[in-house]
Amino acid sequence: MKTTRFVIICIIVLIIAMIAGAVSKIVIQPGWAKKYSLTWSEELGTRYQDIAYGTGDANKFDLYLPKDRDKESYGMVVYLHAGGFTQGDKSEDEGMLAWLCSKGYVAVGINYTLRTEENDTSVRSQSMEIKEAMPKVIAAAEKYGYPIREMGIGGGSAGHTLAMIYAYRDANEAPVPVKLLFGAVGPSSFYTEDWDIYGFDQDSEAARTGAADLFGVMGGVELTAEMIKDGSYIEKLKPISPLMWINEASIPSVVVYGAYDKVQPFKGSQRLLAAYEKYKIDYQYFECSHSGHGLQNDNKVYKQWLEAVEDYLNIYLPVG
Repeated sequence: MKTTRFVIICIIVLIIAMIAGAVSKIVIQPGWAKKYSLTWSEELGTRYQDIAYGTGDANKFDLYLPKDRDKESYGMVVYLHAGGFTQGDKSEDEGMLAWLCSKGYVAVGINYTLRTEENDTSVRSQSMEIKEAMPKVIAAAEKYGYPIREMGIGGGSAGHTLAMIYAYRDANEAPVPVKLLFGAVGPSSFYTEDWDIYGFDQDSEAARTGAADLFGVMGGVELTAEMIKDGSYIEKLKPISPLMWINEASIPSVVVYGAYDKVQPFKGSQRLLAAYEKYKIDYQYFECSHSGHGLQNDNKVYKQWLEAVEDYLNIYLPVG
């Protein structure tokens, strides 16, 4: 039974990865989108790839340094890749990172260890890798003559979740002030009633067992159907639940979700929105009301989100 359930979990996670990794690819890019996705060129600055931040094979980051080398300090923007926590690579975000660098930011793409059938990697362990990478990323930028004064962080899908975890859970321990969070379609909480797309909202032993298995893998914790039933599982998932870390001091945030998302629960995004309102966070929340995980049917809203990201960068992380 355990083996069967594990295989099912792997299939589910693989499906998530295949769809989530396509967030930026499913969308047919209109002309205006080229502004936010540039082909890297040495005219934009200097790029250093695959700098190690740890001992794992995936513990590497790419550093994009802007052309202007004359500032006393710089803002840094980290963007974390999509892929359902099982796939993806920082190289897939070259367009976004090149755009950020062109604006004058030190831009950074970070890889993290991906979940496979051969390892016990979890969202929690991935989030810890991101946390441990930050001082080394900042030290590398300084080594090349780009002292970092403050930073923002964003990502897509799985990367958005990891970015939210860092922004809301770990910002107080960051080497420099974290000023802004932005992202698309990342899961923010794990209430079973929200995860109806997987049937976890059903009052059955099978639903509770499925939720315990999948959430346990994601959280790197042992969960049981009984914990799902009595609600005690929620606290065990706090380390990977961005929603549970939001408070009055949380940073400005710009997010976008698809109302017909079949990969991560749209209902969870409504909890995120409620938390922003409750704690009076300076936020922009965009709903693609005709789209799924790829945000493919709402180009107007997608454009508004990107414009808001740029506006918030200018306000909270000015190049100066």
